[in-house]
Amino acid sequence: MNMDDIRIRYLHVGSEVEALDALKSVKVEPYGIQAMLPKMFHLNIILEGLECGAANIIKQEMLSLGGDAAVAQGTIACSIPQTDVILMGTHKQLLKFADKISVQPFGLRQVSERIKNILRDVFAVSFPFQTSRREILLGERTLVMGILNVTPDSFSDGGRFPSVDQAVEEGIRMAEEGADIIDIGGESTRPGSDPVPLEEEQRRVIPVIRSLASRINLPLSIDTMKADVAQMALEEGAEIVNDVTSMGFDIRMAPVVADAGAAIILMHMRGTPKSMQDGNLAYCSLRGEIIGFLQKRIDHAVNQGINTERIMIDPGLGFGKTADDNRRLIKHLREFKCLQRPIVVGPSRKGFIGRITGGIPADRSEGTAAVVTAAILHGAQVVRVHDVAMMKKVASMADAVLRA
Repeated sequence: MNMDDIRIRYLHVGSEVEALDALKSVKVEPYGIQAMLPKMFHLNIILEGLECGAANIIKQEMLSLGGDAAVAQGTIACSIPQTDVILMGTHKQLLKFADKISVQPFGLRQVSERIKNILRDVFAVSFPFQTSRREILLGERTLVMGILNVTPDSFSDGGRFPSVDQAVEEGIRMAEEGADIIDIGGESTRPGSDPVPLEEEQRRVIPVIRSLASRINLPLSIDTMKADVAQMALEEGAEIVNDVTSMGFDIRMAPVVADAGAAIILMHMRGTPKSMQDGNLAYCSLRGEIIGFLQKRIDHAVNQGINTERIMIDPGLGFGKTADDNRRLIKHLREFKCLQRPIVVGPSRKGFIGRITGGIPADRSEGTAAVVTAAILHGAQVVRVHDVAMMKKVASMADAVLRA
């Protein structure tokens, strides 16, 4: 054997499909593939805020299976009240671990169920999604949501469409450029913006939705936090409500969405658009806090009668986060798959892009394209953008790389 002929390299496995292809390329026996597939993935799962007694049980059980668990100093002696825990093991080890702790005390049965859900969904590539008028399988390709702001003061395109006819023509143009969804908003949520009276918001958006619904066959989304605006928009042809407050501003929003059988996008925002970028923006656990918030809002939506398959989530880029926070959220977007819902991201022309590329919002197309690409490669199913034609091509290329 000539050692010069042996090729040794790192093998990157990012999905179950890639693991399966790798095993088949080695010509592993079919029964061997079934046995080895769960061993191909090394996963890390973090549990935040556990009692030390529970953490000690977890560490011992993981060690007994050949994995490990990182805990804070002082956990073994229980000299601290709580600790975060990082589980480290293969998919197979973690699945066995979840089974073992299901009979343990300290609420570990619930922990077991959450871990099993994560293991089931971490490599999910498609999600059924329903609106009040259609069913869409998200994940086969990235959907492009076009932004249609009929506002005088939006940060990027405020005042571009002062009449209903101009706004409708823009919506039709987006549809012709390949938009999959059109998101119509009549109240700016840029940092520092003031709220708009109900009647004025309705005056801006309802005629546009009514006209577009009669002229194009695309899902229309209403970007609002007011239940009365959402209800009227849904009656006129909208199918999705995009609420930046996750139905927290108006307690009537959930019943309105549920009664209409509409879909909802739940977004994370800390504070209000007026104040969200003021004061201390620090998080103890950026992704942990946002994921925890969104899980509670999903639970609230389901308890109010909104079917899970009608829910999408949005981590809220630019809404109560620093520029570094926004970049970290994109880099680690795949972590949001533990919520088992399609992920929407809206990076278009935002300030954290301008921090890197410079320029006014209209000059940030290239930076937006880079973030859209990264978001798709890290798990986004829907991208919300201003430049539909350009970002449709960007998404198509990113999809081609992702699914190569």
